Amino acid sequence: MRVTQVLAANFKKWGVDHIFGIPGKPISPIMLDFDAEGIEFVLTRHESGAGFAASGYAMMNRTLGVAVGTSGPGGTNLLTAAGQAKAYHVPLLILTGQPSAEDSGKAMGQDSSLFGTDLVKMFEPVTLFSARVERADLVQRYVQHAIEKACSGIKGPAHLCIPFDILTASIEPFSIPLPTHIPKLISPNLDDAIELIGNARKPVLLLGKGVMAANAYEEVRTLAESFRLPVILSPGGKGAFPTSHPLCLGNFGLGGTEAARQYLKSGVDLMIVVGSKLSDMTLSGFTPEMMPQQVIHFDCDATFVGKALPVKTCLVLGDAKENLQRMNARLKKGAGFIELEHTAAQAAAAATAGEVEETPLSDAEAGVLSAVDAVRALRDALPSDAIVFGDDGSHTFYALQHFAVEQAGTFVFDDVFGAMGHAIGYAIGAKAAAPDRTVVCLTGDGCIMMHGTEVSTAANHRLPVIFVVLNNGRLDMVDKGMSYNTGRSVGAIYTAPLDAVMFAQSLGAAGHRCFDADQVRTAVTVALRHNGPTVIEIMVDPLEIPPILTRLLTLD
Repeated sequence: MRVTQVLAANFKKWGVDHIFGIPGKPISPIMLDFDAEGIEFVLTRHESGAGFAASGYAMMNRTLGVAVGTSGPGGTNLLTAAGQAKAYHVPLLILTGQPSAEDSGKAMGQDSSLFGTDLVKMFEPVTLFSARVERADLVQRYVQHAIEKACSGIKGPAHLCIPFDILTASIEPFSIPLPTHIPKLISPNLDDAIELIGNARKPVLLLGKGVMAANAYEEVRTLAESFRLPVILSPGGKGAFPTSHPLCLGNFGLGGTEAARQYLKSGVDLMIVVGSKLSDMTLSGFTPEMMPQQVIHFDCDATFVGKALPVKTCLVLGDAKENLQRMNARLKKGAGFIELEHTAAQAAAAATAGEVEETPLSDAEAGVLSAVDAVRALRDALPSDAIVFGDDGSHTFYALQHFAVEQAGTFVFDDVFGAMGHAIGYAIGAKAAAPDRTVVCLTGDGCIMMHGTEVSTAANHRLPVIFVVLNNGRLDMVDKGMSYNTGRSVGAIYTAPLDAVMFAQSLGAAGHRCFDADQVRTAVTVALRHNGPTVIEIMVDPLEIPPILTRLLTLD
């Protein structure tokens, strides 16, 4: 069988029914074999969009995602998507092409070998594995290495560059199982963590997006409810715990709530961190009086543990779900681990959790909707199980504060890599994986002008994603952050703003423009019934201040 036939058969066996990309000569032989296996090839509008969509597909299906790009620029366009997938710990296989290996060393168009654009080296910093397959008899071994790296332990993207003549070569067929049953790492420090929790008097549970990567929703909820632990979410952990839960104090960091800030200021002795790097986004606004006496840190990667908070840290290394399951079981058996002595403070903080600071509209913009009201209206109109992918910008930081998450796992946001426009592709891939779920992308005018042509991908493949665009005619985080820190903003405002409705219609999507909350609710209701993608453009106040100003810009 041809290498392409063998690869396509393995993808199908792994449950990969959609593959995303843009073909070109060096990679084109595999397209016919995708089709022969009944795999739908989703033609995206940019290779970055392919990588984003394949990642959203993998995230929703909890399996491998596959993205394909041709040699040279087709491969370099996938680099950003690889970096984003690495930040999310998404198992993603990126396949790129190359002119025939037998021509290596000659001047070749879009050469991806070490004589041209060396894609293998380029992908190394943004993947867990990057290699070029130089001989047909090595395909099986290299594919096995790639998927083991992508799907085991610290999951993430892997990259294989396969030359044209290798793809078309004949080999003995092989079948590789996805490595789904590899034993999870159990930390030897569970006893220490149990003792710390048992002795704590004012603890807090801080959740990051690693909870989602580990599918540890039930485990963190069991821990919180068993010991009445107040819960604070990192920006990326917004979807890890229902924000309507009485123990949830909302987010800290960018988009943080006053309830979370006040609880941290009240004297925490133990911070239990699950799945967060404690990045500057998460700790934005953190003051010395908020410093806990000790930290328990659950993470699959020890790289950043103990770096952000200079206090004694108990590392629980390994799979968060498995480690929490074991710890919860043992905590329940221990007679000493009963109600903790912070319930009065918790009740007081919870009472303020729903209080928000209203930002009044300026006189000049009195007819434009507040972004706060926009995200609240969006929440009112969407079903409770709708999955929202937040793009990187002020729009999502408003949502971190004001969009209630009713079910864990229904809000996705990255606070580490932060590629603008990535949520557009992620939402498309998620909808392809779960056509019966309501999938929403919350984005901004800046993001959609980067990767908004992927709306055409959704239209062409009949994927009814709802794209909500908060439009204020600027790169809002840049504009407000620069103005706050330096007194003026340069280069962040569009002199010719986007008309998102016309843009949507030109790409084959429905479009609605909203100026008030009732129009938002109506547009969402119509979009939920539409059998294709819908772009809902909400015109929001350009002078409204987003909850991002705790992130300071220091200029010498």
